Amino acid sequence: MMKSYTITVNGNVYDVTVEETTGSAAPIQRTAATPKAAPKAAPAPQAAAGSEGAVKVTAPMPGKILGIKVNAGDTVSKGQVLLVLEAMKMENEIVAPQDGTVAGIHVSVGSAVEAGDVLASLN
Repeated sequence: MMKSYTITVNGNVYDVTVEETTGSAAPIQRTAATPKAAPKAAPAPQAAAGSEGAVKVTAPMPGKILGIKVNAGDTVSKGQVLLVLEAMKMENEIVAPQDGTVAGIHVSVGSAVEAGDVLASLN
């Protein structure tokens, strides 16, 4: 009996078909996973005009955005918390690398991010 599943891995959606067997003597059959069209992305987060700042604040690891502590246009100091990123069940504070003004926030609460993704930018 064949069963079909839809699986999402790192944001990529795959249709996978698996054959169910009743005994251990049956050989393992592998089927290729075929990529599906990705679901529509969430709307882009709001950012101020000229939202690309000179200083990019990137995600140090993959995770999920739990909170945004500043808004575009806010003045921040070096070390001030900009965002909270959950990774491996731990909350990690993402801080400003230098003094500046928040040019834009490029994620929203609940967003899944990968290491190196731009979270915010400063001027």
